[in-house]
Amino acid sequence: MTDTGDRSAAEAARICAQTLQDHRDAVARLGPEHLAAVAALAGDVARAWAGGGRLLVCGNGGSAADAQHIVAELVGRFERERRACAALALTVNASTLTAVANDYGFDEVFARQVEGLGRPGDVLLVISTSGNSPNCVAAAARARAGGLRVHGFLGRDGGRLRGMLDGALVAPSQDTPRIQEIHILMGHLLCALLERQLPDAGPAGARP
Repeated sequence: MTDTGDRSAAEAARICAQTLQDHRDAVARLGPEHLAAVAALAGDVARAWAGGGRLLVCGNGGSAADAQHIVAELVGRFERERRACAALALTVNASTLTAVANDYGFDEVFARQVEGLGRPGDVLLVISTSGNSPNCVAAAARARAGGLRVHGFLGRDGGRLRGMLDGALVAPSQDTPRIQEIHILMGHLLCALLERQLPDAGPAGARP
């Protein structure tokens, strides 16, 4: 191997080691308050399903992917066989997203869907690494006005969203990749809690 190759391999090893250490440090900072936030979210989702309601989830970029990932685990299967759960990602309908963005502005792309799809007793989960995403803030405000329970997976200091929510998991990190890693870890915890506590977790009389 050339000197350049040796240096590249050494740099890759250093980056890998640092990334893994940063991840371990972020996970180690999770405490009872973070687990309690996820448990509270699971309780609200379970009550929504028991009443025929839905979980709506939204976010931007990597958080949009997390929203879709969590919903996929609930509508499909996480670890156990069970009925499908009523969960919907507000990030997946390109025609709706572009129509609302074109006609009302991008800040309304989630709020407009909450207005049309959400009902009192439903749950909205907003995912934002900064806690300040304008379209998530607008969605949370519309959900609160409509009688939904609103929770968030946030980062840093929780941003504007933190004070608007019924419950918030604020990832203990200032670094966006670490925040996103905590969010999907807590998303998996949410799915595990729902499947274990509600083995037949499908909605009763869900709306079409």
